Amino acid sequence: MKKDSVVMVGLGYIGLPTAALIASKKIKVSGIDVKPEVIETINQGRIHIVEPDLEELVNKVVKQGYLQATMAVTPADTFIITVPTPVRDGNKPDISYVKAATKSIIPHLQKGNLFIIESTSPVGTTEKMRDLIYQERPDLKDNLYIAYCPERVLPGNIIYELEHNDRAIGGIDEASTKKAISFYKQFVRGNLYPTNARTAEMVKLVENSSRDVQIAFANELSIISDKAGIDVWELIELANKHPRVNILRPGTGVGGHCIAVDPWFIVSEFGKEARLIRTAREINNYKTEWVIEKIKNTALQFELKNGKKPLIAAMGLAFKPDIDDLRESPSLYVARSLQMQGFDVVAVEPNIDSSEEFKLLPAKEAVQQADIIAFLVGHKDFKGLQIPQNKQVLDFVNVSSS
Repeated sequence: MKKDSVVMVGLGYIGLPTAALIASKKIKVSGIDVKPEVIETINQGRIHIVEPDLEELVNKVVKQGYLQATMAVTPADTFIITVPTPVRDGNKPDISYVKAATKSIIPHLQKGNLFIIESTSPVGTTEKMRDLIYQERPDLKDNLYIAYCPERVLPGNIIYELEHNDRAIGGIDEASTKKAISFYKQFVRGNLYPTNARTAEMVKLVENSSRDVQIAFANELSIISDKAGIDVWELIELANKHPRVNILRPGTGVGGHCIAVDPWFIVSEFGKEARLIRTAREINNYKTEWVIEKIKNTALQFELKNGKKPLIAAMGLAFKPDIDDLRESPSLYVARSLQMQGFDVVAVEPNIDSSEEFKLLPAKEAVQQADIIAFLVGHKDFKGLQIPQNKQVLDFVNVSSS
């Protein structure tokens, strides 16, 4: 085993960029994933996700021999878990992937190793994994460094933010915190703030819950403004002229594997106390249903007037602009719901090549063919589109005015 070796379990939207960044500092990284096609793609120096600057970096570190993808865990100095933590029925967090990843690592752990969880987790998860490790490997008790270290990055700018953003580093004890900080200092330029594992776990959840609450206010304003006959975009622009007001932009809803999911981790454990957090989640989910109803009503009015069903162009399927990530996407949910209810839908998503669910069209072609143009995501490709005057436009993200 060589010095400064790392095993990264999970090569998704966080794991792969993090592995590549660490490898760029001439640290040997073994990336673990359960999908053979992901392994093959990465080892060819290519990537299976859309993220600016990532493929160039992956190609470089793979060629240099600092990053290798595999399905088999091997001994290392540091083990990092970056697997998904979805919510299941009843919006309950599922840490089974974290548990499975931990179990795969346990046989390879050695005294003095650093074990890190980056996956979004309910409060107490790090301690549960510590207990699991010590239960199966009592020889390691008090001989491991264990920490929770959440990322805080924006898809589309992940490489820069992984390196430059500040981070909270929480160990199960002070020695683990110091060990983890020493590790992250090798590739993070931002400030590293020491804390304990439980606080670090909650920090991640609170950050995204705070954003969810702020978005809920904007989405609720958009619904009120529509009923009042007010242009919500002008309203927000003027309100934000106040020196201490900064209202966010409303949209189709809230998606992604963070803001749309993390608040439920708090609600599931602290349901009686987390009243505002729960309400914000409900508002943002309702906004998506509201969008569906607006499109349906427009389509039904078109059919009554013209005697035929309209073709609806769903402009955007990703959960946010200019990425290919469809996880928890409200726009994808809108398109699916309309199609399942018998409406004729074509989709435009410039960041993916194909879809098994929808007929994908280029933006200009969709605008020409469709009767109703529903802007669901503010992709840069949609800005400046020339839309014929005989088309009905429903712009939920203020793209058509830009």
